[in-house]
Amino acid sequence: MGTHRKALRTTAVGAVSATLIAGGVLGFTPAAQAAQAAQAAQNSVRFVDIGGDGGTALKANVVTPAGADGSRRYPLLVMPTSWGFPQVQYLAQAQKLADSGYVVVAYNVRGFWQSGGGIEVAGPPDVADASKVIDWALANTPSDAGHIGMAGVSYGAGISLLAAAHDRRIKAVASLSGWADLIDSIYSGRTEHSEATALLDGVGQVTGRPSAETSQVFKDFFAGDLSKEQELIDWGKKRSAATYVDQINKNGAAIMLANAWGDTIFPPNQIADFYGRLTGPKRLELRPGDHATAELTGLFGLPNDVWTDTERWFDHYLKGADNGIDREQPVELTSRSTGGYEGYPDWKSVGATRRKFDLAGTATVHANVDSGADGGIVFLSSILDQIAQLPPVASIPLLPRRWAAVWQSERYAGAQQVRGTARLHTTLTPTKESGTLVAYLYDVGPLGLGKLVTNAPYTWHGRTPGKAFDVDLDLFSTAYDVPAGHRLALVVDTVDPLYIEHNPSGAQLTFSSPVDDPSYVSVPLREQ
Repeated sequence: MGTHRKALRTTAVGAVSATLIAGGVLGFTPAAQAAQAAQAAQNSVRFVDIGGDGGTALKANVVTPAGADGSRRYPLLVMPTSWGFPQVQYLAQAQKLADSGYVVVAYNVRGFWQSGGGIEVAGPPDVADASKVIDWALANTPSDAGHIGMAGVSYGAGISLLAAAHDRRIKAVASLSGWADLIDSIYSGRTEHSEATALLDGVGQVTGRPSAETSQVFKDFFAGDLSKEQELIDWGKKRSAATYVDQINKNGAAIMLANAWGDTIFPPNQIADFYGRLTGPKRLELRPGDHATAELTGLFGLPNDVWTDTERWFDHYLKGADNGIDREQPVELTSRSTGGYEGYPDWKSVGATRRKFDLAGTATVHANVDSGADGGIVFLSSILDQIAQLPPVASIPLLPRRWAAVWQSERYAGAQQVRGTARLHTTLTPTKESGTLVAYLYDVGPLGLGKLVTNAPYTWHGRTPGKAFDVDLDLFSTAYDVPAGHRLALVVDTVDPLYIEHNPSGAQLTFSSPVDDPSYVSVPLREQ
């Protein structure tokens, strides 16, 4: 336990460092701040205090269209900040939107920087704050009460979706690198995503003031206390737009969702599932990268596809512009391998064809040791994949079979365009009542070097030692092209730095493939 806590502290320090680096990239350097201040003076930006829920002071900035004199009303966009970022985060985009005829109000969410209150992790006070900001904007800016949208990156995206469920005035939302199901994001497969959550915790400690409830939730999360599990789930569901999807559908807001394939904080599965449940106007975009990296250049005012589509979304659903975005294929994907755009009518059409490869025979692995197969480093690995198509790699022939079970497909004669969610089905017999496994799907070249296609963790508790049970696990959704002449390999081990493991010392896991219930991996492929 001591080693694990030390690792989490190290991760938190790294998280803070990453935030400071990101701040520099996004333009929050003194020079960039001076430039933004000069632009603000030129373009009528006001810095204001807004009373949030319970009177909590929220620091905000307001950007209005040039020449706005109160004689006409403009569509309103409300933008909550990301986790750990100050209120100037959206200034570049806010100015562009104001130049296009929007009133934009960006505000620092409660608990961070100069805003009051404590960090509630998109709890009820945060949702109520969004409505209070709308109230203030309608009373103090030339904004139109009939044309209101919300947009945000990461934390701001999650709050925007939740607000759309609770405030019928919101007609359109652009959720960028957000979450729909918080538990399925940081606790998928009943496994704590420790590196990602430690990053959030570390940044929150440095840039804000976690509430007492938030501090306790993080403490219980890292402790892996099963007696607190249901409390954690209930806490997360209250903060998940997926819980309120029926209300979102009833309210009728047009929802645009844009996320990254390699998002190590909010994996794409939960967003795709949420998209499928929406019944109103909707759009889903998935691109290479990690958390918020696809939107990053746009925050600096540079050309960016995500922000371009965000403006087009609002132009159509708040201004009524006939720009064609409603006639485009609503699901738009970008391959990690080729960078090409692909359009689909719905999520189920993405992996229209499925191809299985069998996990034959029996394999036993010993727990508590990292085999060398892992999901990489939070942020860094997926950014390398985004920029240079360099995902985490492993030499498949050299993986120690004592700690890793390995199965390979046949060599494919033609390219395999993996699209969507691969599924693992196997029979597991553990020697202990609790445990964790991590499954990895690799693209294996002729020399045995495997490039990571996708992965996912799985944890169980309360099982009878020595008694077999079925494991059905959805790996994280992706879009990856396996070249002709390559194989796919499934690797299963028990330790990955991204996750907390629950394998008692000395545990062993045996994977088998009964005749009446064979084990397999089902791989979704793009229809050729």
